[in-house]
Amino acid sequence: MKLAIVSLLATSAAAFQAPTMTFSLGRKSKAKKAAPVKKTGASPSADAWANAGPSLALPFATAPATLDGSMLGDYGFDPLGFSTVPVGPWFTGGEGRQGEIGNLSWYREAELIHGRIAQVAVVGFLAPGLFGTLPGNDWTGADAYSNLNPLDAFSQVPGLAILQIFLFMSYLEIRRINIIKEEGSAYLPGDLRIGQGEGRWNPFGLQYSEGDYEEKRLQELKHCRLGMIGVFGLWAQAQASGVGVTEQIGAALTAPEYYAKAGYFLPEGI
Repeated sequence: MKLAIVSLLATSAAAFQAPTMTFSLGRKSKAKKAAPVKKTGASPSADAWANAGPSLALPFATAPATLDGSMLGDYGFDPLGFSTVPVGPWFTGGEGRQGEIGNLSWYREAELIHGRIAQVAVVGFLAPGLFGTLPGNDWTGADAYSNLNPLDAFSQVPGLAILQIFLFMSYLEIRRINIIKEEGSAYLPGDLRIGQGEGRWNPFGLQYSEGDYEEKRLQELKHCRLGMIGVFGLWAQAQASGVGVTEQIGAALTAPEYYAKAGYFLPEGI
């Protein structure tokens, strides 16, 4: 069940890349003007919380000043204050982004990458039970890919099947890192050079207007966030029940054997 294995590897490989239908191009959205920041003389994190404003995501809470609404999809959700912590010097040799509080590009990069992986993982959890699994053979075993629970399937498939997935995902990750190094500070989080634009791979012939393109970017971001929540629920349920998602849904829609004795409260056929 290769698709299920892909999902399991994807959920556990935080640095791996899995693209979706919508991709960022080398174009940044217009930033809003931030309000003057009040300095407290304390740490940058303390300054960010001293200038906190209302949170759209959590109306009962506040959002640090680092979330000023200028970034696409910013709704002021940061209850743990990650955005107030200076980011590290990834890919810059100790210079560049180090200590730049409020630079959310690396957090957005991580959010998109994890979200794209999670969307693939959700498909991997559901597709084998809905559309069937890959056939086995004498070498792999007849039931090598037949397990509908991705957590159990991971230990059931041949090691070479896992290795080929690992190598492919490693190639995607190395390619992503090279793009980041090449573009430097001009890099737009999530840009894989796929989609509309000159010199890009555009297999679906996408040609959105600027307004439509920004809307698609926001849609992708929301799907990423939903995917991360969804795949955690799928993983937890598979861990607790030991069976695949589709098997659980099928059992939930089946009338129990004892309903005739206890009395069925809905008309037959519903």
